[in-house]
Amino acid sequence: MHLKHGLWISLSALLLAGCGSGEDAIDGARAQTNDFAAAKNPLDDFSSGSTGDSSNAGDLEPNEVRITMEVPGAVAPDAEVTRRNLRIVQPDTLSVYTTNTSLQNLGGVDVTTREDAEGFTIIAFPDGQPLAPDMVIEATYGNARMRAFAADSDRDVKINPFSEYLVRNTLASYTPGELETIRDCVNDAGGELCLNKYVWSTLADQVHDFEIDIPGNLDVSGALSLLKGRADFARYVAAMGDYALLDESSAGKISASSADYNSVFLGVELGQSFAEPSISGTGLWGMRTAYEERLEDSNGVGYVYPALTLTSFDAFNIKVTSLATDIPYDREVLLHSEGNEFFLRGSEFWEQNTHSSSPGAATLLGDTRLLAGRALYQSITGRDSARIIGWTRNPYYLDAYTSPPADESVGPDRVVGGYFTAGKAIELESDGEALKRGPVLENHYLSALELNLLRPAGEAEFDADVLDNRSYNVVYLASRFADNTTPLAIESGLGTWTIDADGNVTQALEIATVNRDNSGAVSRAPAAAVATDWLISPRASILSTGEREIGRLNLNISTASGNEEKPDVGVGASTPDGAFLAFNLDDSPFGDGVLVAAGQAASAAPESGRYRVQGISVDVSGGTNELRHFDNAELVIEGGIATLSGEVISVVNTVNGNEVTTPSETVIDTNLAYGAGPGPGTVSFSGGNLVLDGFFTEDHSQLYLRLNRTGTGSHAIGLLLATRIP
Repeated sequence: MHLKHGLWISLSALLLAGCGSGEDAIDGARAQTNDFAAAKNPLDDFSSGSTGDSSNAGDLEPNEVRITMEVPGAVAPDAEVTRRNLRIVQPDTLSVYTTNTSLQNLGGVDVTTREDAEGFTIIAFPDGQPLAPDMVIEATYGNARMRAFAADSDRDVKINPFSEYLVRNTLASYTPGELETIRDCVNDAGGELCLNKYVWSTLADQVHDFEIDIPGNLDVSGALSLLKGRADFARYVAAMGDYALLDESSAGKISASSADYNSVFLGVELGQSFAEPSISGTGLWGMRTAYEERLEDSNGVGYVYPALTLTSFDAFNIKVTSLATDIPYDREVLLHSEGNEFFLRGSEFWEQNTHSSSPGAATLLGDTRLLAGRALYQSITGRDSARIIGWTRNPYYLDAYTSPPADESVGPDRVVGGYFTAGKAIELESDGEALKRGPVLENHYLSALELNLLRPAGEAEFDADVLDNRSYNVVYLASRFADNTTPLAIESGLGTWTIDADGNVTQALEIATVNRDNSGAVSRAPAAAVATDWLISPRASILSTGEREIGRLNLNISTASGNEEKPDVGVGASTPDGAFLAFNLDDSPFGDGVLVAAGQAASAAPESGRYRVQGISVDVSGGTNELRHFDNAELVIEGGIATLSGEVISVVNTVNGNEVTTPSETVIDTNLAYGAGPGPGTVSFSGGNLVLDGFFTEDHSQLYLRLNRTGTGSHAIGLLLATRIP
């Protein structure tokens, strides 16, 4: 066991060291450091270099863990308040034992304990910290009893409702045979190392990154019921529990040792604002779109470009794929208060922010799906202003499509997927050298689409000639917020692009728009055709080695933008061969959003197949706003019919009363008529008042679909990614 623990430390270091070569974006993410010294209470140490769950493991030996017990307010109302409205207490009793799928106590474990200077209990495992989920640490305080897995990657074992939920809802869901498979993985049965032995230490740590407040009147049972009802949390735990069952034979790695990607990102928010006292509790729509970040100091000017890096290598015969992202973004917000009052907070109102994930291991399944539990960094804006804001972000489960690589010298040309994550904006208060959490300014819930397009390898540059004289199918989703007679317009478009040798884009699009006027009334505009010309041009990136064409593109109305100018329509990227394009629309004629273009397929529409469905639906009616996220639903095509089934995560804002629900789960099971669309490479699905129409890629691996749903006083528009399941 000592050897295994040493292996974990070594592998962790390799994962961190291996995430690189995307110098302009990923190095910026890695350079973020913990701004303030660690503290025992995470309420007092908010930093942009952490994922929310502060660690108290700095003075521990490698085989030691520190125990922090946190109980709901009803259990210890007078105890010290910490993050998520829990209370820190010293446990009455502690025990360490092995267990099974029935959660029985199978006998104690030989450990030693000591108490640190602050009174926290330190547990030492003579044979090294365990990695399997069959060893738990149980604590009691009064009548409250909770458990946590001993396999916690940061060795600060928090025992609270989150850890108790994890124990109850993962280990008990396995069969004895599945638990034995996990033990075999951890114990290297047959001498074969298994990457997923490290899932449990990651999962035990990441559940504590979730920013879900536990009401002060709840006991342990009530807190567990609340977590069960949080669809984002419960589905993350379930997905990670399934992920842990993948064996070593399922884990591949990207062909190239490292691959860098330009990221196009759209986050659609529905949330609730408490930042302005006169309209506290108001619901809000938000749009986040990726855009480069300009950094300037005494040493000069630099840029952070939205990016993903994948790195692969063999560590101790384990095939490892590591990934890290850094995506600067701009934000637009529309507040919709009861009485149908609207308040625009445009991009000039918000300091540019960043959506960045901590580097970590992932599994490449069948060369076409990238799987991982992703932890996101907190960020801080307004450091030099009267209001410093800390932004938290919950973890999510990544199930992204990756294209089969052309050969072993390059990575996949795209990594595309969608996911749901929640978070908070928190006012931060200076406390000496530290920043302390103050009032919550926003709760927000985010449905995200992320399209990562491969950059040219090495010193090679992108050749814009690959776009010449090509035809594309195009789909987009965008919003326009305003403070006039039409505060909200949600729009989708579907059609074609033709790009000539001079970069002129001739487009023919059919537009669908849902409007909410300043009385609150909702209407659908008649379908409109748009035929206009735009201009596409390369957008060189300014790196430490000089300017370089890495596949980024400008989209303008008539005149090409410079490399540091903001285009009329948006900034995007292309795969190296020009077969796939994506753009972030920013203050464009269509609004803010995302546009996706794929070369028109010459093949016939797929006649069968199973597809993973991820994406966004914006639903509006007279009295409500609703954000729906398709969370790994399944689309099955069989001849002329299709079935859309699975789960949707839903958040609802009831305007009168200023109410916003927490994420809940809705099951869908819809039969659809299916057939080829009107143009080359297009398809259409329809059933009842729902229509999905869009296009497919040449190899049938991906469908890009706009969603349109009509109803009595209720309308929805969205964008879905459907990618083939191997």
